[in-house]
Amino acid sequence: MTFPSPEGATPAMAQWFALKAEHPDALLFFRMGDFYELFFNDAEAAASALDISLTARGTHGGQPIAMCGVPVHAAQAYLARLIRRGFRVSVAEQTEQPRKGRPASKGPLRREVVRLITPGTLTEDELLEAGRQNLLACVICPTGRDAGDPGLAWIDISTGLFETASVPARDLHDLLGRLDPAEILCADNVDLGDFAPRRTPIVPPPGADAARARMAEAFGVASPDAFGTFSDAEAQAAATALDYIRRSQAGQLPRLSHPRPSDSQDVLGLDPATRSSLDLLRTRDGTTEHTLFAAVSNTVTAAGSRMLADWIAAPLTNPARIARRQAGWVWLLNRPGVRDDLRTHLRTAPDMARALGRLSLGRGQPRDAGAIRLALRVAREIGGVLNQQAELPPLLAQAVGNLDRAHELQALLERALSENPPARMDEGGTIATGYDEELDAQRELRDGSRRIIAALQKEYAEEFGISNLKIRHHAQLGYVIEVPAAAAPRLRGREDLIMRQGTASSSRFATERLASLDQQIAQAAENAALRERHLFTQVVGDILDEAALPDMAAALAVIDIVQSCAVLAGGGAWCCPVVGDDTSFIIHAGRHPVVEAALPRNTRFTPNDCDLEPDHRIMLLTGPNMAGKSTFLRQAALAVILAQAGLPVAAASMRLGVVDRLFSRVGAADDLARGRSTFMVEMTETAAILNQAGPRSLVVVDEIGRGTSTLDGLAIAWAVLETLHSTLRCRAIFATHFHELAELANTMPRLTPHTMSVREWKGQVIFQHEVVPGSARRSWGVHVARLAGVPEPVVRRAGRLLGMLEKERGRQAPPLPLFEQQAEVVEIEPAPPAVPPAALDMLETLDPDALSPRTALEMLYKLKKLLKP
Repeated sequence: MTFPSPEGATPAMAQWFALKAEHPDALLFFRMGDFYELFFNDAEAAASALDISLTARGTHGGQPIAMCGVPVHAAQAYLARLIRRGFRVSVAEQTEQPRKGRPASKGPLRREVVRLITPGTLTEDELLEAGRQNLLACVICPTGRDAGDPGLAWIDISTGLFETASVPARDLHDLLGRLDPAEILCADNVDLGDFAPRRTPIVPPPGADAARARMAEAFGVASPDAFGTFSDAEAQAAATALDYIRRSQAGQLPRLSHPRPSDSQDVLGLDPATRSSLDLLRTRDGTTEHTLFAAVSNTVTAAGSRMLADWIAAPLTNPARIARRQAGWVWLLNRPGVRDDLRTHLRTAPDMARALGRLSLGRGQPRDAGAIRLALRVAREIGGVLNQQAELPPLLAQAVGNLDRAHELQALLERALSENPPARMDEGGTIATGYDEELDAQRELRDGSRRIIAALQKEYAEEFGISNLKIRHHAQLGYVIEVPAAAAPRLRGREDLIMRQGTASSSRFATERLASLDQQIAQAAENAALRERHLFTQVVGDILDEAALPDMAAALAVIDIVQSCAVLAGGGAWCCPVVGDDTSFIIHAGRHPVVEAALPRNTRFTPNDCDLEPDHRIMLLTGPNMAGKSTFLRQAALAVILAQAGLPVAAASMRLGVVDRLFSRVGAADDLARGRSTFMVEMTETAAILNQAGPRSLVVVDEIGRGTSTLDGLAIAWAVLETLHSTLRCRAIFATHFHELAELANTMPRLTPHTMSVREWKGQVIFQHEVVPGSARRSWGVHVARLAGVPEPVVRRAGRLLGMLEKERGRQAPPLPLFEQQAEVVEIEPAPPAVPPAALDMLETLDPDALSPRTALEMLYKLKKLLKP
C-alpha cells in the first residue's frame, strides 16, 4: 500500500504521516474528536471492507484527501469486521488535553499510537470468541549445519496462557494444526502449509542469550530456567513473541503465566489433514455446527468451553492422566444432585481469565473487577458443594484446593466495589459508599449541593433576621445572598458581606464562605471522578497482585468440563473406555456422535462393533456409497479422540491400547490454489501416512486409488494395504471399492474382510448401515444415482449398460495382472437367480403382523418349496 509524500502537509496531516510510518502495513485509526478517521489508501480500503461512505477532507499535493470515519463509541464493531477480513489496525489516541488559553498556533494536540490490533493480540469480548482460545504463535527455525529442531512459543494475551515447544520439522504442521493460532510470527522462508495466510513476517530474532535475558526480565527472575528447560529456538520464539506484544500494546506487557515447556510427546499425533477430515472443532467451511466439540459439549462457561476444546484438540497418550480425567466425571455421574448444583452455580460464573487479561493491560472496566468478585463468590459456593462430599477423586480434590484461596482479595472487593459496577469508569458509581471518606465527602458535596445550600440559607436567615433571604446561583456572580431592597441597608455595614449587585427590588451579597462553596461544588464532580479512578487503580493493583487467580480460573474450567462429561454420559449409551498401554482395540455398539446428534428426533442411529485386536488388526471394508462406510471410519477415529481426551465415548463399551498417531483420510478434496488435483492430494496424504505411521498408530482411509484408472488404482491400493499390514503393522480400517482386495485375506493373516450390509427388495436398495463379516460383490452405483435424483431415463440406460459390461467382462474373464501370481481368476460374482413369481406373489399378500406362529411356519415351508431349484 503506497502513500503520497508528507512534504507540504498541514500540521494535522504531518502528524498523521508520522504516526502512519510507525506501522505502515496497518490501517491507522486517527482520533479526531468523537470519530476515528482514516485517510488516503487506508480510507479506501476501510470504506470498501466496512461498506461505509468514502468522502474527502482537504487536499494534499493538489489532490483531495480520501477520508472515512467511524464513531468512537461504535469502534469495536467496526474493528471486529476489519480483523475478520485480515486487516491490522493501529489506534492513535489524543494524549494531550486542551488547556484554556492554549494558542492555536501551537498546532494540533499531541497524539500517539496506543495500540496495534492484530488477529493474535485481541482482548475485547466483542472481538473474541468466548469459547475459543486466541493464540499468537511464533516459529523459529534454526539454520546451519548444527541447527536443532524448530522452536515455537504461543501466547493468548486475553487469558495469559504462555507455552513453548521444540518439535522436529516434520511435526511442525501437526502442532500448528493442534494450536490453530490466529496469527503466526514467522520468517518468510518457513513453509507453514495451510497456515501461510496467517503469517506475520518478523525481523531476525535475538540471539539465544539475549532471548533468555529478555524472558527473565519480563518475569522478574534471574533466568528462565526457573520455569523449565527451553531450547535456544524456544527461547528465541518466546522473546520474539514478547517483543511483538509489547510493540502492539504501546510498550506494555499484559499479565502472563510463566512460560511453560509443553511435552508434545504426551499428546496424540494428528496432522492437519486428519483434523480437517474429522471436523473436531470446526468444519471445513469454518463453522462450529456439526463438529465433535458441538456434539459432546455441555459446558456452561466460556473458560470451560475453551479448555474442553483444548482437550479435544490435544488428546493424551498417557493412560494415567487419561484415567485421572475419567475418574472425575465418573464420580460425578453417580451423583446427579451434586452435578445439578454445580451447573447452577457455574452458570453465574464470569470469564475470570479474560477479565484479568483486560485489567492487566489497563483496558479493564469496573465490570471486569466486578467479574473477579463474582468469580470468587462462585468459587466459594462450588467449594462448599464439593467439600460436603467424601473421597473426592484427585482431579476434583485439586480443583477444590485451588478454589479455597484469595480470601483477603474477596473481602477487599466486597468492601470496595459497588454491588452493580457500571460498564465504564466515566459513568461513576464504581466504588462503594463507605469505602473511602474523602470520596464520600466529594460525592456528598457533588450530589447534596441543594441540601447544603438550603441549610446554609436557613442559617443566614436566622443570623441576619431576614426570613425571606435566599441563596441563589448567578451565572457571573456564582452563589450570592439575595434579599429584598428594603432589607439591604441592614447588611451593607457588615464586614463579612460584599455588596455585589443591587436593583430596585433586591440586593445581592457575597461571602467568602459562599465563594469557597461555589468553587468546591464546581470541583466536586471532577474531584470525585479523580478520586474514584485513583481508588479503582489501587483495587486493580490488588487484583493483579493475587497470584492465585489463574489457578482458580482453571479450576472452575475443569469442574465445568467434569460436569459436562457427567451430563453427556448420563443422557444415553455413553461409556467410560478402558485405556491401557497395549495395542488392543475393540468397540461394542459404537456410534458417530456428530451424525447421531444431527439425526431427526425419534430416528435411531445404527450402532456397530469395531474389532482391531492384534490378531486381526486390519479391517478391509467394502460396500457401496451411501451405505455408511465413511461414517463408520470416522466414528472409530472419533472414539479414539474422545477416549484419549479422557471423555465419554459413544459406545456400549470400549477397550483401547493407546494410539500414538491417528491418520484419517476420508473424503476427496483438491487444492487447486497450489496446483494439486484431488488425486494428488490423496497421494500426498497417503504418503504422509506411510512415512509416519507405526505399530501403535491407527489409520482409517477411504478409497485409496480411486482417482486414477482402475488398474493403477487397484495396484496402489493393494501396495498400500500390504504396507499397512506387513511393514507398519498398525491398526487400520481400509475402506475400498476394489472388491477384489478381499482375496488378500488368504495371504494376509491379520486382515479380515467386512462389508456394509445391503438388501435389495423389489428393485430397491436398502442400506442397513451395518458392518458385517464378508465382502461386497457389487457397488450399487446405479441405485445410488437414483437416490441422488439422477433422471430416471439416465438411470435405466446406466442399468442396461452395466448389465452389458458385466456380461462382457464375465465372458472374457481376463486375469488381472495384480492377481496372476495366485493361479486363479478373480471373477465378478454372478447375479443371484431370479425369484419365482409365485413366491413374490405370496410375499406381497402376506401380512406379517396378522400371522400366528403356526401359520408363519407353514408359510416358510411353502416359500422354501417354491424357491427350491
